[in-house]
Amino acid sequence: MSSTSQIITCKAAICWGLGKAVTIEDIQVDPPKSKEVRVKMLCASLCHTDFSSTQGFPHNKFPLALGHEGVGVIESVGDEVTNMKEGDIIIPTYVGECQECVNCVSRKTNLCLTYPVRFTGLMPDNTSRLSVRGQRLYHVLSCATWSEYVVVDVNYLLKVDPTINLAYASFISCGFSTGYGAAWKEAKVKSGSSVAVFGLGAVGLGVIGGAKMMGASKIIGVDKNEMKREKGEAFGMTHFINPSGSYKSASDLVKELSGGMGVDYSFECTGVPSLLNVSVEATKLGTGKTIAIGSGVENIVPFDLIAILFGRTLKGSVFGGLKTASDLPIIADKCQNEEFPLQELFTHEVPLADINKAFEIMKQPNCVKVVIKM
Repeated sequence: MSSTSQIITCKAAICWGLGKAVTIEDIQVDPPKSKEVRVKMLCASLCHTDFSSTQGFPHNKFPLALGHEGVGVIESVGDEVTNMKEGDIIIPTYVGECQECVNCVSRKTNLCLTYPVRFTGLMPDNTSRLSVRGQRLYHVLSCATWSEYVVVDVNYLLKVDPTINLAYASFISCGFSTGYGAAWKEAKVKSGSSVAVFGLGAVGLGVIGGAKMMGASKIIGVDKNEMKREKGEAFGMTHFINPSGSYKSASDLVKELSGGMGVDYSFECTGVPSLLNVSVEATKLGTGKTIAIGSGVENIVPFDLIAILFGRTLKGSVFGGLKTASDLPIIADKCQNEEFPLQELFTHEVPLADINKAFEIMKQPNCVKVVIKM
């Protein structure tokens, strides 16, 4: 049995249907089952995926308890949980790692087959621990972090140092880590190489940080928002391109900064379909490698096959290729040791009650990350 058998009533941000307004509701949170923990959320943050989830991505199931980035403290544990306890500080993830399945053993991917990315909006047993007025609630991926309490399968959690900065811990639960891992684990950027990053939100800034750590000599940031220049430089960007002021394509502008040949690696971090072709074309013929990270509601991309036929490589990435148990603790330690300027991401804060204000703030040019105060 879990350490508490009582249902908790708390506040949560709920979207009732495709494109509908988000409301704060009193919801019920069940006790954790045997391999689950119930978490009191301490801090959460806003990612573009959270907006996309109200538009039907990654699934179209409502009512939806929102949020997937955050950090919290374990309130109670299921009776088969042995590696975590009440009072532990954790961050939820949406990628598990069993270290035994074919994929985990191969070391070629972070996509575990035992604990896969879940697009059902439910727990691994296809039920929910959340309800509102007797109606089952879905969540975006493995949990719903914009709720005062939430239940998470223990295989989708990482225990972190209790003194970690809560906002920064929230950032590394998805956005920043996704970008950092894409350069580190997915592309395996080589020292002395050249990199182009399309979109300088938290993910793109994470790519820049990862590319710098890997020793890239030229890191080109591409964004129409001039305010992102300073943010990119803080993480290690060496050159900045604002394509809105030029008649040339962004790929041509990247080539001009890389000897006319293109970069060794490019990273598409926006999810804008047309930019995927641009990011591929910005890489070198024969050897260029593009990592597709961004995603959104529109995921059907008209693709230029010629760009690939000339020897370039396009690879998709989920959570930056990071493994929850093997890799994410390294990023958490770097966060704890202040090896990243994560304060550059923290631009706004709102209480959970003002969650709709957060969506409006996200549209402002000076916004990188909005912290949700629980």
